[in-house]
Amino acid sequence: MTSAETAGQPGNDSGSPVRHEETDRDAAPQFVLPLVARMERAEPPARTDALETAARAVLVLLSDERSAGDGEWAAAVRDWQDARIRKVVRRARGAEWRRAEALPGITVTGHHAEVRVFPPVPLDGWPKDLARLQVSGTELDDPEPPGAPAVGAPVLWLSPELEMSAGKEMAQAGHAAQLAWWELSDEERAAWRAAGFPLSVRSARGADWEELTRSGLPVVRDAGFTEIAPGSCTVVADHPALRRALPRTR
Repeated sequence: MTSAETAGQPGNDSGSPVRHEETDRDAAPQFVLPLVARMERAEPPARTDALETAARAVLVLLSDERSAGDGEWAAAVRDWQDARIRKVVRRARGAEWRRAEALPGITVTGHHAEVRVFPPVPLDGWPKDLARLQVSGTELDDPEPPGAPAVGAPVLWLSPELEMSAGKEMAQAGHAAQLAWWELSDEERAAWRAAGFPLSVRSARGADWEELTRSGLPVVRDAGFTEIAPGSCTVVADHPALRRALPRTR
């Protein structure tokens, strides 16, 4: 499932690409971050587990030393972040998954979910073993409703107003995690990474959604390439460190 972030809250001084004008981002060469979810027929992951694992996979790649400075993935990551932060979620099983694992990337595991994230590639320059994977067929369910989010950990709140496939939501959760990462200080990033990037993905209550989108927390607005209208608010990234930085209201 293809997805691209179009806007977020203003970035800090850590080089966040959200400060670029949209025209600049559209004119830049377009890259995409491939995410491959393991979906074996006999034991598919639960939906929420897959969403949370995809979001963590994006953070793991962003924080990897190969993505920074002179690292082997750094140039591709910079080019990708200078344009729209497109992500594509594909599924793999069996031999497909084994071929994907042989390519440079990082596999992140959840409770049962496995998601492999790869360094960004040009929009039309996918490795053959990833290009042949299916985008469709990423439908997943939760056997039981997810419980309350972990206390004190970041929550990525999904819009209660939109219907999205699991693949689309995985990409959107990845966008939200990335926007939160851009907003954090180096110390806050290091603390999140050291803790293993704990986070929850939950659907917001209808009564809370408008307040969340107006709170000043990072908001993902979709580019509208697939499934939903352009500019739709899909996820709000509610990280405790970012909430503490919000202006106090009486």
